[in-house]
Amino acid sequence: MQKGILDTNTLRDDFPILKRKIGGTSEIVYLDNAATTQKPLAVIRSIAEYYMNHNSNIHRAVYDFAEESTRAYELTRDKVAKFINARFVEEIVFTRNTTESLNLLAYSWGRNNIKEGDEILITELEHHSNIVPWQVLARKTGAKLCYVGIDDNGYLDLDYFIQKVETGTVKLVSLSHMSNVLGTIVPIKRIIKSAHKFGIPVIVDGAQSVPHMPVDVQELDCDFLAFSAHKMLGPTGVGILFGKRELIENMDPFLAGGDMIKEVFKNETIYNEVPYKFEAGTPNIADVVGFAAALDYLSEIGMDKIRKHEIELTDYALDCLSSVEQLTVYGPSKAIDRGGVISFNIGDIHPHDLATILNKRGIAIRSGHHCAQVLMERLKVSSTSRASFYIYNTMKDIDKLMYALNEARRIFRL
Repeated sequence: MQKGILDTNTLRDDFPILKRKIGGTSEIVYLDNAATTQKPLAVIRSIAEYYMNHNSNIHRAVYDFAEESTRAYELTRDKVAKFINARFVEEIVFTRNTTESLNLLAYSWGRNNIKEGDEILITELEHHSNIVPWQVLARKTGAKLCYVGIDDNGYLDLDYFIQKVETGTVKLVSLSHMSNVLGTIVPIKRIIKSAHKFGIPVIVDGAQSVPHMPVDVQELDCDFLAFSAHKMLGPTGVGILFGKRELIENMDPFLAGGDMIKEVFKNETIYNEVPYKFEAGTPNIADVVGFAAALDYLSEIGMDKIRKHEIELTDYALDCLSSVEQLTVYGPSKAIDRGGVISFNIGDIHPHDLATILNKRGIAIRSGHHCAQVLMERLKVSSTSRASFYIYNTMKDIDKLMYALNEARRIFRL
């Protein structure tokens, strides 16, 4: 097995929170990266520097630090476009998070393009954020929401998907690139190609994929892509919506007021150009600026290296977990087919009890249904424990997790 893809010891020095101790333990083991990642000093300092030296509103005033603020905000847009290889910087819209981006699409694209009798196709892998907006749209329009199922190993039923798109009734496909529960990496390029043969646009929920692997929107040819800054070292409160320019130019605004207007008259408003048409009011300027530092940090490491590092960790973790009696791992058995996310259960230990025991040993995991209750129903469980990895995690972290899991088994006499 290849070792030392990333210099994790050096990287960890950039993350102050990783030096915290819980209950007198050694430094914490943070394994909840699918929920949010920790922030390096470069991001923290960037936000502080903005507030100390450039704080002002953007796109309006002409004094020096207002223009500096505008340039910094728009520089982040440029960097996002390059990071995912968008054709035009105007294809990048800032929102609050992936959830808002998907709701924006359901409202601004969906209400003008989905009608009674149409089918919206999603999957059993989806986060609630990629289910509920389409339920709302289906109720409003009389459309039908359909699901592509998964097999017992967490892989999509691609035969069913092909059958559905060939019917001519599917008018939209929206799906996660990577499951936040099973880690399953969906063959998204193949799915997009199949959907486009029938003129069906595809929305990709990239919340779990963009932070962990190279994602090129031109190579994928996706119509829309949504992801969040906070899952890739950036601040909370910053979401990104990519949309092909020819599509977003013809969409109605989601919110009204502020910078999304060009001219307002008593009985009429002329909207601003994209992407500003979708960025109403004063945005989260400081955190957008801070996100640029996160993009720089990841780009310097290289997304290919990050992906290889996580494959190495996941492979090691899967091997270790296979030795634990009465432990069930959900999802693909091969690390190459999944991201750095592993959901599991041990005997009859409730995931919340397990998370509590691990917390006392300085290990942070997630427990619950992970905002994926449709998937939980498919797995026939109410909840799971979830460990998820990122650039600062090591095999030593996994060893500590394994020791704590065996301690939990002893406590519950398994």
